[in-house]
Amino acid sequence: MDHTNHVRLSSTELTPAILEGATIYGANDHKVGKVDHVHGAGAGTAAIVDVGGFLGIGAKPVAVPLSDLEFMRDQDGHVHAVTTWTKDQLEKMPEHHH
Repeated sequence: MDHTNHVRLSSTELTPAILEGATIYGANDHKVGKVDHVHGAGAGTAAIVDVGGFLGIGAKPVAVPLSDLEFMRDQDGHVHAVTTWTKDQLEKMPEHHH
């Protein structure tokens, strides 16, 4: 997917209601996970991303700083993010516990 023409979200749009459920694309444009929920506020905000598993079963939640994710809308208005993290790197992160 070519993300160059997708509209980047402004900082005021980085809210749980908008970000939760967003698909995250990593290195080589592979889907690496989905935002489950947002944790914290301000500079220390993290997206809790479900990585791995199948159809939501067996996924591992990991905390990724929002600063490592670039959120945007595609031409249909769907919110998604791109990151330089790979799925393997995310799966090696410590599990986030609520």
